[in-house]
Amino acid sequence: MKHLIFAAGLLGATAAVADTPELTVYTYDSFVSDWGPGPQVEEAFEAVCGCDLKLVGIEDGAALLARIKLEGANSDADIVLGLDTNLISAAKETGLFAEHSVSADYDLPINWADPVFVPFDWGYFAFVHNADMDAPDSLKALAESDTKILIQDPRSSTPGLGLLMWVKAAYGDDAPAIWSALSDNVVTVTKGWSEAYGLFLEGEADMVLSYTTSPAYHLIAEEDDSKAAATFSEGHYMQVEVAGKLAGSDQPELADQFLQFMVADAFQSIIPTTNWMYPAVTPESGLPDGFDTLVTPAQSLLMSPDEAAAARDGALNEWLDALSQ
Repeated sequence: MKHLIFAAGLLGATAAVADTPELTVYTYDSFVSDWGPGPQVEEAFEAVCGCDLKLVGIEDGAALLARIKLEGANSDADIVLGLDTNLISAAKETGLFAEHSVSADYDLPINWADPVFVPFDWGYFAFVHNADMDAPDSLKALAESDTKILIQDPRSSTPGLGLLMWVKAAYGDDAPAIWSALSDNVVTVTKGWSEAYGLFLEGEADMVLSYTTSPAYHLIAEEDDSKAAATFSEGHYMQVEVAGKLAGSDQPELADQFLQFMVADAFQSIIPTTNWMYPAVTPESGLPDGFDTLVTPAQSLLMSPDEAAAARDGALNEWLDALSQ
């Protein structure tokens, strides 16, 4: 009798699990890390969705698009979270993404009205260094110095691609000369941001490509004011990170619910002190203490999605040519 009761209970539990819808979100590795937004986002969304949120970490942001292209319409993903404006046009060209119905009161430096992709955070790329260092004050000065830097591969990393767009936006046709001068500053090129930043913290280089918001992590989480972001006179390239719903999702309504949740306070309030970026919608509690100490670029640089798509291949070839010398 006990065995029959146990078997019935097991079958009931199995049925309950089977009845729980699953939403699969492809994102980058640092998002799903123990210290990233993922664990808190998962807990908060599952509390309201009656579902199982499955966050899948896939290297860095630019690698997400390559993975989706490879999987095509057969992808297990319902949502891709972690592309940015430099990849939006290429993502739309795949025909794999569907339009959204999200509305939000965005707090972005640019107007946002994209019908396919929803922004969840933003920031400025910067080179982070030890605060006691006399850092270069421009990309050109960096290239002319003997400062050692760590950067990310633009073929797999959105910061790496952002640096290409930064140099191109600031210097245009002179970008190859800047890369030629920068090439001997590069200690190594990593696949993603986490690897590069980890090497920097281990003392492997003087500066690392990151964000103006990165010092906030050390200040708030570690009570350490020993890191700073260099301010460059050419201006800093902006990144807006986005998420989009796959047209082939078998949970389209749940995917829509997640995208709307993503711009709500429960999600946005997690971003500043886990992803260490500016939220796309200002949380009800405002930004954490410490964000007011961050540097503000004198000039913002940003190509439109179409401009970035048109410039990408040429900028990549310039980068490859310089680093192969």
